[in-house]
Amino acid sequence: MIKKPHSYRKVAIAACFGTFLEWYDFLTFASLAVVFGPLFFPSNDPTSGLLASLATFGVGMVVRPIGAALFGSMGDRIGRKPVFMITITLMGIATVGVGFLPTYQQIGIWAPVLLVSLRLLQGLSAGGEIGGSAVYLTEHAGDTYRGFKTSFLQLMGPLGILASTVQIALLQHWLTAAEFQAWGWRVPFWVSLALLAVAFQARRALEETPVFTELNRGKKAESQLANNFKNPEIRKRMFLLFFCISSSGAILFFCVQVYTAIFLKTTVKLPAELVDQLSVYSTLTLLPLTVFAGWLSDKIGRKPVIVSGLFLGAILIQPAYRALEIVGAEFTQASTQEYPFAILLILIPLSLALALVVGPQTAYLAELFPAKNRNSAATLSHNLAAGWIGGLLPLIVTWLNQAFANSIAGLWYPAIFLACATVIALLYLPESRHTNLQH
Repeated sequence: MIKKPHSYRKVAIAACFGTFLEWYDFLTFASLAVVFGPLFFPSNDPTSGLLASLATFGVGMVVRPIGAALFGSMGDRIGRKPVFMITITLMGIATVGVGFLPTYQQIGIWAPVLLVSLRLLQGLSAGGEIGGSAVYLTEHAGDTYRGFKTSFLQLMGPLGILASTVQIALLQHWLTAAEFQAWGWRVPFWVSLALLAVAFQARRALEETPVFTELNRGKKAESQLANNFKNPEIRKRMFLLFFCISSSGAILFFCVQVYTAIFLKTTVKLPAELVDQLSVYSTLTLLPLTVFAGWLSDKIGRKPVIVSGLFLGAILIQPAYRALEIVGAEFTQASTQEYPFAILLILIPLSLALALVVGPQTAYLAELFPAKNRNSAATLSHNLAAGWIGGLLPLIVTWLNQAFANSIAGLWYPAIFLACATVIALLYLPESRHTNLQH
């Protein structure tokens, strides 16, 4: 039986705050994608500038698997806690650095080069943090109500977006457009320096997980990265995690939490202030739904909850965005208050689909794998999916929309992906809620 730490709440707060900072840093960049276009990628075509900015966001996601391989392997070898200290420091340095970057007008081509370089460092850091934090928290959670207790980690992504969105909205309200374009966009990156100091101190007090301590008592831990691919059962579970859980969760996350705001601002052409308000309300709706999904997975199992979310997402994405376009067009003509409420009603079912997949996800990441392989297997699969599938989704969808000259043609990509994931999960996804994490 795993010995529980003295205070799971203390562990959870420290781990979650660090992950919140990672998401805040990582997603502030996405929130400012429209701003970065003219500042770092000047072009006569605004769409080309937006695509370049989204591509830079995607670059950070693409290198996440490299960070996952490096830091995930370190987590199995030297422990979960030391890796947490390294990743939070790297993310903080990279994010604060973005806040001090000169623009294209000031130093020319070196501006986008430096921006991409810092984005790569962010991606490497996130690769070690996101996924590894799920293993860390789950190994501290004990054997009961793991889905509920670990679901709070999944709130850090939405909360990171919420903090970023509110902060940017307030800055745009207080500053003139010229002031925000000149220096106001830098403030969220400067704020992360204070958050980094708090997160670093909180993580210094963390304990190593009882599972890792017991597993490596009296012997030297070894890297399991290569062994993961030699074991057919672990390979199978890594694929299922990659395709059915992490890729699909990332697709839903970026559709609901990232691409929706871009779509409403650039395609539907709603006022930025209104879009930010809708994003806040949508995120607030997502929070209790995520915790509920984690709790429900403790009652009826991880698999039925996750499959329900995949199915709901597959059937909703296309009609939901078509409805957003129609209602948004009506709003721009009539400008009445009933239309923003109608938009929010469209976003809530998408948030439910996301919650059903990610609510049980933290516990499921750890439960799928043996203790000695857990950090490297879960972290690599998760970040490969989030980086290559989820992170590139805004860019791919925008490009497909342009290629087909249709504002929602690209959304067939996530819809079809989720439909395939639903079928595979229904047939092959194992149930894991009674897994003994010590083995």
